[in-house]
Amino acid sequence: MKSQIVKRSLVVAGHKTSVSLEEAFWMGLREIAEERRVTLSDLAGAIDSRREGNLSSAIRLFVLDFYRNQLSDHKAGRQGPRELMAAGAASSV
Repeated sequence: MKSQIVKRSLVVAGHKTSVSLEEAFWMGLREIAEERRVTLSDLAGAIDSRREGNLSSAIRLFVLDFYRNQLSDHKAGRQGPRELMAAGAASSV
């Protein structure tokens, strides 16, 4: 599977900047922003204010952490691995 990097411009803390991410991370960031009812720029600004390293890496780690926390919360619901796999397969349809 070839990973394609997509570069997009955002306004972060009042300054225009370019961020390069794989499409899956752009999609994840968009989903999180929609869930929190904030703009991509506002979410990127919040990530930027707490980051170590470059912004693209910080966004990747933020998105990964968000979905890992969701998985942990889901597992805390006492579902076993088979139920988690079935739920994942059902949601991808």
